[in-house]
Amino acid sequence: MGKAHLLSLGCPKNLVDSERLLRRMSEEGIHYSSSPEDSDIILVNTCGFIEDAKRESIEEILKAAALKNKGRRKKLVVFGCLAKRSGEELRREIPEIDAIWGVGDDDEILRFCSQQVKASPGPGCDRFVETPYAYLKVAEGCDRACSYCVIPGIRGPYKSRNPEEVLSEAEAMVRSGRKELVLVAQDITSYGKDLGGYPLSRLLGEMASIEGDFRIRLLYLYPAAIDDQLLETIAARDKVCNYIDMPLQHTESGILKLMGRGGSSGLFRKGIRRIRDIIPDVAIRTTFIVGFPQETEEDFQAMLEFIEEMQFDRLGAFTYSREEGSSAFRLKGQVPKRMKEARRDRVMEKQAVISLRRNQALLGKTFKALVDEVDDVGIARLYSQAPEIDGVVFIEAGNIVKGEFVNVRITGAYDYDLKGIVEK
Repeated sequence: MGKAHLLSLGCPKNLVDSERLLRRMSEEGIHYSSSPEDSDIILVNTCGFIEDAKRESIEEILKAAALKNKGRRKKLVVFGCLAKRSGEELRREIPEIDAIWGVGDDDEILRFCSQQVKASPGPGCDRFVETPYAYLKVAEGCDRACSYCVIPGIRGPYKSRNPEEVLSEAEAMVRSGRKELVLVAQDITSYGKDLGGYPLSRLLGEMASIEGDFRIRLLYLYPAAIDDQLLETIAARDKVCNYIDMPLQHTESGILKLMGRGGSSGLFRKGIRRIRDIIPDVAIRTTFIVGFPQETEEDFQAMLEFIEEMQFDRLGAFTYSREEGSSAFRLKGQVPKRMKEARRDRVMEKQAVISLRRNQALLGKTFKALVDEVDDVGIARLYSQAPEIDGVVFIEAGNIVKGEFVNVRITGAYDYDLKGIVEK
């Protein structure tokens, strides 16, 4: 039997790409193995977004190369974002790589793998881990011109997936038992603008009409593109989580202009208040980049004051990563690494206090939660907690079942996580 081990690195969009490739390989009789040692082919889907991601990708490729060198005949296939950006360099520095492709080259990868192993028809695994949630990619590429980002150059211009195809995939996920569909794209708010007037709000309405007990979550909303129609759709549809994930990246207009994003703290305040007016129990998540070129201490302090004022439910902070190929790479006024890290720590210290305060406000309240894991304790998530990036609710295992919804009363609050008991 032909066996392949696939390691998927980076964002959920990469995971969607990897699972799509796994499905096609399984159909061809090449089956997924969770063990790289026991595989004929090792595939690495790389991430090349920022320096840390590139470093992780290279480390994993080197681990796979070391397995090849132990004597068993294996093939090493590298693909994805970093492979697209730095393919020649990777091939030159790591000669153990047998084949390398970029993004969207599934046909070539499948053809290569089929030539290397003996196919074994029959059902195979097409997912890494069976989870109650599934990521559903609704678009490829990006048309935004953020100066720090190289993704448009890697994944190309924005292209919405056909709505019939998306809805068919969503229905199949629900039939297979998925309880949460997480819609992802580089910029989900642009969905449908290239389809002749089929907006995201319409897609959500039609997806929410699919029969079944499930919920829908949106990730990566571009702040300036969130309109009342979308907010009203979220508020009106019970199956759509009252959860807004909008990366602001900064608050000061001068830095935002350098980032190629536009906006200002005043416009963001107005938008956040509008979101909370239309969706009163909304959970808002955002991210900020600290240490962007020319960011002054005054800029940073203004960001801290904004964070304190807005009281976000969820917040992530990242140090600016200077990426070759991005327009920001050439900017003067680079901030020293130690200062960037100190600013990131200050943001997260402030957010920890805010998050604890907001979690404490949930004590005694009951919410519908999705059980993700059951072991000595159960791990579940509220509508306000996205998988893999937000906190969770720890509950006594009892009679709960993985992949089912339960009503949970919150009994404990921590900086990012919660504790609760199941209510009958």
